[in-house]
Amino acid sequence: MGMLGTLLKHPDEFVSLLKMKALRRQHGKQIGKDPDFAFCFDMLQRVSRSFTIVILQLDSELRDAVCIFYLVLRALDTVEDDMSIPVDTKLPLLKTLHENISDTSWHFPCGQKDYKVLMDGFHHVAAAFLQLGKRYQDTIKDITARMGHGMAKFICKQVETIQDYDEYCHFVAGLVGLGLSNLFYAAKLEDLAPDSLSNSMGLLLQKTNIIRDYLEDINELPKPRMFWPQEIWGKYVSRLEDFKEKENTGLAVACLNEMITNALEHALDCLKYMATLHDPAIFRFCALPQIMAIGTLVTCYNNAEVFRGVVKIRQGLTAKIMNQTHQMADVYGAFYDFCRMLTAKIEKGDQCATQTLNCVAAIQHSCQASGVLSRRTLFVDSKPRHEFTLILAFLTLLLAVLYAMRK
Repeated sequence: MGMLGTLLKHPDEFVSLLKMKALRRQHGKQIGKDPDFAFCFDMLQRVSRSFTIVILQLDSELRDAVCIFYLVLRALDTVEDDMSIPVDTKLPLLKTLHENISDTSWHFPCGQKDYKVLMDGFHHVAAAFLQLGKRYQDTIKDITARMGHGMAKFICKQVETIQDYDEYCHFVAGLVGLGLSNLFYAAKLEDLAPDSLSNSMGLLLQKTNIIRDYLEDINELPKPRMFWPQEIWGKYVSRLEDFKEKENTGLAVACLNEMITNALEHALDCLKYMATLHDPAIFRFCALPQIMAIGTLVTCYNNAEVFRGVVKIRQGLTAKIMNQTHQMADVYGAFYDFCRMLTAKIEKGDQCATQTLNCVAAIQHSCQASGVLSRRTLFVDSKPRHEFTLILAFLTLLLAVLYAMRK
């Protein structure tokens, strides 16, 4: 369905899309003239447009630290992802990249497109890093070192068990959660969260990405990237790439549903983490990706398209979530409503149906126990109002007439 058809079906998302586009146009106006930070925020927007919006809403000192933290880890991720780098070069590079964060003469050419630009211009990131307060520098360097060593471990090790899977996700995402919690604490804007909750914040996001990106990772050249644990997929096929074959669709979807159930087990920790946040900007920064993750998991559940192409939630719904998430009631509401959608998709014959239903019920119970569901913003399952459809149809017709008159 094209953008116009989607908007006609969900007209309430039209205004949210306009607001999000307006926010993106303001990016350049919010950053100072320092050339190093200008490069960093430009790169941030190029490698993560949605993430940029929530970062720019943070307090300026914390905003700069989070931007540099993100780009340093993106550089580490680029090295890990580049399958053309020989292993004997990649391993020491991953383990020592943290030592080069403050070296303005260091760079390593790798990656493609915007990621190559980031790596070629890494001296700007290093120069900006040196302008941060020491408490921010120490956190960024520590997390980068731990992540680099963890990534190096899994260059030489397959993800076989669920324990391996959790450990890998801890290294590449759970540590991000720990690092962000430490940055929030260093900025004196939040209390220091327990490591277990910070870790779960990262694991829910990372597992969502691993599930959604199955096809992209399995088709990676010169060799596939396989992060789904064999302990799960081995129940269904003898090779992970077999899920691409149409004759294995039923088995693929069954495995997919089990992977999603595994990811949902982190949701309760995430709700606990977000409920403790005080700063409104930090709250939105943390809450928006988590709501998007839950929405993505629901969209992927029982969906064979995960093995055929790219599956993601609607751009208009993304905009609506970004514009209307302001308080914990909105998070509880989003988790509750998305879980309601997921429940409707669970089939009795699914091997993990009982486990999935129990997981979803626990999430919904937590949301109900908050006592604030009645104050939530309704993101999903809302019926489009008739007048919005008429207005949008009229505006579309008007634009078509104006376009024709200009010819």
